[in-house]
Amino acid sequence: MEFFLQQTVNGLTLGSVYALLALGYSMVYGILKLLNFAHGEVYMFGAFAGYGVLTVLGGASAPLVPIWLMILLMFLAAIVVSSTIGVTLERFAYRPLRNSTRIAPLISAVGASFFLQAAALLLFTANSRTYDAPKLIAIQTGIPIGPIRVWMVRVLVIVTSFTLMILLTLWVNRTRTGKAVRAVSYDREAAAMMGIDVDKVIVVTFLIGSALAGVGGVMVGLVFGRVFHLMGFVAGLKAFTAAVVGGIGSIPGAMFGGLLIGFAEAYTTGYLSSTFQNLIVFGLLIVVLLVRPRGLFGRQELVKV
Repeated sequence: MEFFLQQTVNGLTLGSVYALLALGYSMVYGILKLLNFAHGEVYMFGAFAGYGVLTVLGGASAPLVPIWLMILLMFLAAIVVSSTIGVTLERFAYRPLRNSTRIAPLISAVGASFFLQAAALLLFTANSRTYDAPKLIAIQTGIPIGPIRVWMVRVLVIVTSFTLMILLTLWVNRTRTGKAVRAVSYDREAAAMMGIDVDKVIVVTFLIGSALAGVGGVMVGLVFGRVFHLMGFVAGLKAFTAAVVGGIGSIPGAMFGGLLIGFAEAYTTGYLSSTFQNLIVFGLLIVVLLVRPRGLFGRQELVKV
């Protein structure tokens, strides 16, 4: 039972991060029907932004400000950097191709992904960086849950992720801009005729999705410690898998899909071997697509005639 609970906490931690990333995929796809394959690199730059703040403020060993303020500034820096990159991608890589064939923006997204990877390699080199989370947060204290003790850094990640997911859901369902986002996702042309600024809505969608990815990058740095220029590739693929499993374009589906992929990866690593974790995760994707091609929470798309 102790081992099972530990793997459950691991799965919840991983799934929370995947869910944040999957939300970005789902929001952009819901608006533009575009698979933003550069989303993983946006997450990677957010992780490096957090590391930059950590370094400038003296690091974990000799912090110049209180630890809580340092972590808050790391999250804010990641949000600013990732949001800026996301909005820039939308303006220069995707908007000019918005009315072209569907394959053109997809190729542009793949090119943007490789461009950001190469830029990170030039800026940060191929060396990995370490957050040194054990010194940054007193994880030894933790929170006792039954026979196990959950590290404070994992509690921070899980609570922050679920809080952001709840706030995003409330924003989409309760605010004027959120309703505009839903209107554009249903019918972009009709929304424009009703007076909605479609370009503004799309920019806001990219900004929020990229901000969530940046937060996820800092969370991964805090939990696993290691950040490097290729970290966004596999994480992006798994987040995309989570979005598809949950039903791409569905916000609840992205949350559920992220948690499902996180649990599948944690239990596979714990009970079988880390060698099989990608096999199980992507095998789960194939099974879901065969049984329910629209995903677990996906809706049948309306076809205009």
